[in-house]
Amino acid sequence: MSAHPDTPTPVPSLVVVGAGPRGTGLVERIAANAPELLAGARLDLHLVDPYPLGGGRVWRRDQSPLLWMNSTAEDVTMFTDETVEQRGPVRPGPSLAEWAALVAEGAVPGIGPEVAREAGEANGRTYPSRRLQSAYLAWVYRRAVAALPPGVVVHEHRRRALRLSGPRDGRQYVQLEGRAEPLPADLVVLALGHLPAAPGAEEAALTGFAESHGLTYLPPEFTADSDLSVLRPGEDVLVRGFGLAFVDLMVLVTEGRGGTYTDDGTGTLTYHPSGREPVLHVGSRRGVPYRAKIDYPWSGERPPLPRFLGPAEAEELRRRPGPPDFRRDIWPLVEKELGFAHYHRLFTAHPERTRVDWADFEAKYALCDPGSPELDALVSASVPEPADRLDLAALDHPLAGLRHHDTESLQAGLRAHIEADLARRSDPRNSPDLAVFLGLLSAYGQLLGLGDIGTWWHGFFSYLASGPPGPRLRQLLALSRAGYVRFLGADTEITTDPGRGTFRAHSPSVPGAVTEARVLVEARLPAPSVARSGDRLLRGLADEATVTPAGLLAVSPDDGRILDRDGRPHPRRFALGPHTDARAGAAFTRPRSNGPAFRQNDATVRAALGAVRELSPSGADRPAPASARPSPEPGATPPDP
Repeated sequence: MSAHPDTPTPVPSLVVVGAGPRGTGLVERIAANAPELLAGARLDLHLVDPYPLGGGRVWRRDQSPLLWMNSTAEDVTMFTDETVEQRGPVRPGPSLAEWAALVAEGAVPGIGPEVAREAGEANGRTYPSRRLQSAYLAWVYRRAVAALPPGVVVHEHRRRALRLSGPRDGRQYVQLEGRAEPLPADLVVLALGHLPAAPGAEEAALTGFAESHGLTYLPPEFTADSDLSVLRPGEDVLVRGFGLAFVDLMVLVTEGRGGTYTDDGTGTLTYHPSGREPVLHVGSRRGVPYRAKIDYPWSGERPPLPRFLGPAEAEELRRRPGPPDFRRDIWPLVEKELGFAHYHRLFTAHPERTRVDWADFEAKYALCDPGSPELDALVSASVPEPADRLDLAALDHPLAGLRHHDTESLQAGLRAHIEADLARRSDPRNSPDLAVFLGLLSAYGQLLGLGDIGTWWHGFFSYLASGPPGPRLRQLLALSRAGYVRFLGADTEITTDPGRGTFRAHSPSVPGAVTEARVLVEARLPAPSVARSGDRLLRGLADEATVTPAGLLAVSPDDGRILDRDGRPHPRRFALGPHTDARAGAAFTRPRSNGPAFRQNDATVRAALGAVRELSPSGADRPAPASARPSPEPGATPPDP
């Protein structure tokens, strides 16, 4: 029986859970693709997030202004360009640096004085505060919403999504916190970023030990969310983790408590304490901080990437029966790709440090297996200085085999390591390092479609490509000299001593040395996990979706559709982000770098809008509303001013 001709056809609805940078990128792609794929059809777009739209939880504005981004302003964009491999149209827009320049010129309305002041002080090589990035993301969100065609109406829900239900072949329902009736949805996209998580087995045991002995234990979490007031002045604190979470911790308990730095004019800093600092004893598997950000721009010819790990190789790995083994099947391709990038730069930019022509070396290199004696012989004969040869194992294990006779020797040795890293990463004579960085970006993008390949690769990528700005490591050196940071060494092991009621740390870097403390901080984000996620909606999918051995939500590499327990792509549910096995790095990226997250956003949006079009074949004939201005849900948390 047909509907009465005067009965309005329901408007299809798309619910995006998470409106931080990833959700904002999806809105931008909807605006770019809707003219083609909706062709005038109507769509209700519901955005669900209790945190500020645009920045979300991680990039919210109410963070310490001392916390920086980990990239320079010129290396951050939320907009596609012609390098992005996508089917949708390019919609260019300003990088963070270009936007800051517009703010400084007064060309961006509605910007507060603090943001305007920092924007006026920024340049392309500045490491801006996260608060400035928050303002940029909020502006990108508003611009994306304003670019939506009139038939797309945005509904903002400043609430948490608690549950997702609905039949595979029918409407879905998103239960929101504080709202009686669920939100009906024809399609749902989960755009959740980094999430809190319940403790794993070891963390739960450490929590229990701390509670029973009156100790302090801070489990893995976003550092800006941690209650650091429990770290008392002068107190010894064991810290496990030497990445970016540690850098945040270091900043918040030193400068954040009133300490200051002075510069002697040569870049060497001296720390002047406030008297409120704890003493941080930091260790990790590598025992060293992440490699410093490279402090010079690219010049000259770029390596022609991808070369040995491109779409064809990635597709061949995808087609193999069973999941690929990372060390056996994937790492040799990555190693060969990074070596190619390194030597291409060395031979083309620094030929005086080589013995043969690039064309001759390249032809022979292509025939060698990674790690083979033939490759070692070729490199030794062609590159005379060992420092000019790429040694990925040495990079990953910089303290392997090194032993110190006491802890003071270790402190001096680690400071020398950090100083050498800073010098190398600021010297363009070492520009093969920058080529390896480009190779890492290329390889990372190719591997996203392979599903769950384990955690080692992501850690290695972050260690080499996502380290702290050089100024942060100079601060670390000053704090080490002042005695407020102490290095524990490589392969740091944390144990408990029930008899003494303490945590203990020891490392083979100083045989026999043990550091005791009544406080332990895990300086890292919790590992993504569906089962242990702090997000109720995501946890609720564990029984009906495929979850990988690493605890990630399995999704289609083509468009991000969630795979059900039988491995079938769900027709109405999508997911993007670190909790999936197609996780990209940041939801924003460097300009002109074919950003993986941008490619994922475009593919998911095009699939979703295509499904919307099928749900509403007559939607193009219906009158569209006059405005797509977002409508906050009554009773929801009001948006930030």
